[in-house]
Amino acid sequence: MTSDTLIKKWDEQVLPFQLDASNIRGRIARLDTLLDDVLSQHNYPPQVSALVAEAVMLTALIGQTVKLRWKLSLQIRGDGPIRIIATDYYGPGKNGEPAKIRAYASYDKKRLAESNKIGFENIGKGMFAVLMDQGEHMKPYQGITPLSQGSLSRCAETYFAQSEQLPTRFEVVVGESSLPGEAKSWRAGGVMLQHLPKASPLMAKDLPSSTDGLLTAGDLLSGDESAEDWNRVNILLNTVEEIELIGPNISSPELLNRLFHEETPRLFDPQTVRFGCSCGEEKVRNTMSIYSQKDISHMIDENGMVTADCQFCGSHYELDPKSLGFEGIKN
Repeated sequence: MTSDTLIKKWDEQVLPFQLDASNIRGRIARLDTLLDDVLSQHNYPPQVSALVAEAVMLTALIGQTVKLRWKLSLQIRGDGPIRIIATDYYGPGKNGEPAKIRAYASYDKKRLAESNKIGFENIGKGMFAVLMDQGEHMKPYQGITPLSQGSLSRCAETYFAQSEQLPTRFEVVVGESSLPGEAKSWRAGGVMLQHLPKASPLMAKDLPSSTDGLLTAGDLLSGDESAEDWNRVNILLNTVEEIELIGPNISSPELLNRLFHEETPRLFDPQTVRFGCSCGEEKVRNTMSIYSQKDISHMIDENGMVTADCQFCGSHYELDPKSLGFEGIKN
């Protein structure tokens, strides 16, 4: 097996680990084909694609802990030219199967072209939400934090500090890469660090240190060795180079050992992730069931069919109105 094959093995993999010397857990991931599969469904401008890729990486890192058949979603909504970025992570149906991720973005093409802002700034003011569906008969969970931290990764950190009260750090790199003679493709690398709850005393009496009134990882840690461990490991992560994080010249286990060998890293079984969409004709029919006869009449096209397109994968559905219970509008 060549070194390139060994490195490639870790693409589309989320590798959980624990740093036993500092009581910190984490995940590292590389995404390649998954991003191309997600983004090839659309024709986004590069800065939209980059934000979708970052959201997909965050979803993969966060979603790795989702139990079988659970669903985790990120929803980013703003008042800027980029209005919505949405991702879904579907936990494996059973142990050993890959998890599935899908994503899409909605944006105002004209406003984006006229904008003098870049990247995250084009989302504007809004919210970053994490939603979890644990299945039938279970109440969905939702946590929300404002979009005010400068990047999607920083928003995710604030979500964990505010909603979960867990010191969390994300280091994510995304970009387009190409090999000689090959077309460009999107690639991403990311690391998530999280202090274990039992070693992270909650800050109960102090106010948030940030100017916007939001909790940070530093606010959640006391001034003892917990904070020292957290700061030391973050300093080590600060030394990572973009090319190391995104690959493809070093495998995920090698990178973890290079960064944290003094922290006694312990690796667990990786989770494979693939592109996957849950749409289907039955779900479209269920969605249509909430509409009135009048609403359905407005959806019928010139061919006499009701059509629907999946925002995530672009699948096109054509349904006979009569199969939806449409009986025509009576005078």
